[in-house]
Amino acid sequence: MTFIKEQKTVYKTVLSDLQGAWQNLRAAAEEKHPFPESDRLIFQIDEAMSWENVRDLSNMKKVLLVIHNMAQQAKAPAEVLEGIEMVKIELDEVFEALAEGKIT
Repeated sequence: MTFIKEQKTVYKTVLSDLQGAWQNLRAAAEEKHPFPESDRLIFQIDEAMSWENVRDLSNMKKVLLVIHNMAQQAKAPAEVLEGIEMVKIELDEVFEALAEGKIT
C-alpha cells in the first residue's frame, strides 16, 4: 500500500493573498481600536469576509468601497488605510486572474 506524501511546497494563489490582506486589515483595525467608527468598520470588514461575499467577489468590491469611504470619513489610522489599499490591490489581482482564466 502506498501513502500519499504531504507536498513540501506551498502554492500561493491570488485568492489566498486576498484572504491574507483581509486578515491583516482586520488585525490593524482591532489593534488601533478604538477610533471613530471602528466598531462599524470592523463589522463591515467581517461582512466583506463572509461566505456570501467570498462567493460573490463583485459584491465584495462594493463592500470594500463602503469600508474605504467609512475609514476616510472617520480619519482612520494610517495602518487601517494602508490595509484597505492592500485589500484593493489583491482584489484587483483576483479580478485580473479571473479575466485571464488563471482561476475560475
